[in-house]
Amino acid sequence: MEWFHRIIAYFVDDDGKIRIGDGAEATVDWLKTHAAGFFDWLSMVMETLIDAVLWLLQTPPPLVLILIFVALTWGLQRSWKKCLIVALGMLFILNQDYWEDTTETLSLILVSCIVCMGIGVPLGILAARKRWIYSGMEPVLDLMQTLPTFVYLIPAVIFFGLGMVPGLIATVIFALPASIRLTYLGISSTPTALTEAAEAFGATSFQKLWKVELPAAFPQIMVGLNQTIMLSLSMVVIATLVGAGGLGTPVMNGLNRMKPDLGFESGFVIVALATVLRLMLEVRKEN
Repeated sequence: MEWFHRIIAYFVDDDGKIRIGDGAEATVDWLKTHAAGFFDWLSMVMETLIDAVLWLLQTPPPLVLILIFVALTWGLQRSWKKCLIVALGMLFILNQDYWEDTTETLSLILVSCIVCMGIGVPLGILAARKRWIYSGMEPVLDLMQTLPTFVYLIPAVIFFGLGMVPGLIATVIFALPASIRLTYLGISSTPTALTEAAEAFGATSFQKLWKVELPAAFPQIMVGLNQTIMLSLSMVVIATLVGAGGLGTPVMNGLNRMKPDLGFESGFVIVALATVLRLMLEVRKEN
């Protein structure tokens, strides 16, 4: 029975405590040794993507970018009231002199959405097609959403150093479950009559997905995008702790220096940005 005791000792210490911390440390050390090249490549890709989005947001004059946002809102929502609120929200951010911080935060949010939707939508579709995959995936998604977000920053800093990349990685881990869950819900909730009609007309699996399931699931997918944006925005202060910059920086400065004016200014700017993004991307109700 010596082998049995060795196995138990591998998972439990002398005090009977399960070696969760030791296992996590061993995993991180193994990844640092054997996957350093992959993390360097991933960091380069993410940093390039963030810099590209940041350049697109900071190159045009602020008023030009505000007009672009208003035009996008009109194209997506066809509501002059929402366009007016978006314009007022962006002008408020400009008036408070937080434009550069806002563009940094916005670049982090946009890249996070690109990564989350690029991973989450295919995984959600796969989970809807293979329910047993979702059964195995669900506990992992619960863990990703309930584990304190500060915990993600530790391995993120170890693997990627300081800057916007570790903040982005932590944001993606936190926001990714929303896109997976809502895509899964949308695809699996497609009316049976529609899928049966498509099969009766000889539609292939891809045609059924592209022409029936995705259009039916589109409102849920857009809700997933909206939730991803809101969850990403909620990470701005936490991402500041690893050097991500953006709107979290004045919030932290206000806290460290006990300056309520600075905290409230940046807080209201974050609210304005959240309102702008929500109005732009919410699902439009047809009259």
